[in-house]
Amino acid sequence: MSRYQRHIQLAEIGEKGQERLGNAKVLVVGAGGLGCPALQYLAAAGVGQIGIVDGDQVSLHNLQRQVLFTESDLGKNKVEAAVKKLSQLNSEIQLESYPFHLNLDNAAEIFSDYDLIVDCTDNFVTRYLINDVSLRMGKAMIHGSLYKFEGQVGVFNYQNGPSYRCLFPDPPKPGDVPNCNEVGVLGVLPGLIGIMQAAEAIKIILGIGEILSGKILHYHLLSHEQRIFEVSRNENEISRIKTLPLVELVSTNDCQFSGQISLRQLTKTEKMLWIDVRDKGEKPSIEGPEVISIPLSEFAESLALIPSEPKKLIFCQSGIRSQRALAQLKENQIPNCFSLIEGAEEVKKYIQT
Repeated sequence: MSRYQRHIQLAEIGEKGQERLGNAKVLVVGAGGLGCPALQYLAAAGVGQIGIVDGDQVSLHNLQRQVLFTESDLGKNKVEAAVKKLSQLNSEIQLESYPFHLNLDNAAEIFSDYDLIVDCTDNFVTRYLINDVSLRMGKAMIHGSLYKFEGQVGVFNYQNGPSYRCLFPDPPKPGDVPNCNEVGVLGVLPGLIGIMQAAEAIKIILGIGEILSGKILHYHLLSHEQRIFEVSRNENEISRIKTLPLVELVSTNDCQFSGQISLRQLTKTEKMLWIDVRDKGEKPSIEGPEVISIPLSEFAESLALIPSEPKKLIFCQSGIRSQRALAQLKENQIPNCFSLIEGAEEVKKYIQT
């Protein structure tokens, strides 16, 4: 009663509403810029069970906006670090850890334990997977996205409302749309958008207010301009999501899971060639007998330098340029090539250990 007194005082919530929050189960996919504030406010609100999915580690450049973490968390898995902090914020709730990336094999199993899915991801592959699986399982998806000084929030797959694919039927090709790793983002913006996502989750649980179902709220931080765009339900897209195999939905969009690999899937005994496609001079520098540097701008002219054996692991700063390089290798039928999900910082740690 003492912890949630300010909630209970609200006639729209009261004791029964707080009980609904305590019985709710919310999954947050991504513990980064959007996920950190969303998680903090969901935990503080007393959401009874919160699941967190993320395979990344805390890096120094995260601290500019991911304020749940501190310098003492550098190098730790984000989920494990987040659970520790959130349990100190609210020891009465249940926190479930999924310290790995969401994929085709684990999404449905993880989603089955939750009422709502909060999309705090930064890549289109995972976003479309979240949308497609949540639609099939009848679970609402609370979406958030960022671009420099602009953010968006929307709710999809809620009470037969539109799906994310009704707005964007297919993802862009890898690398066509830059993320914050490439263009930057003002540090406070993810906090604002992540809190809005948490607010939508709480409103859905409590059954109060107007839900952003089939709507996109667009916010521009520099001008404080806000717009709400309506999204119509497209029955053809809904039918496509429900009937096509998930792997086929992904592959038809040139945004395939095949070809991507994580450092956690590698074995130290396996012979590998590491290909750095960043521009020369980018930090951290990585040297070694099995590391070669071919900037993406020079990649097409340097294909003859790439051997058919052994396994080739392509990496960059964030995973965008490595996907572009992988596409060129596939076009030229160079086998045994993979784009690393992790960036250069994680690659350097892996090689040096």
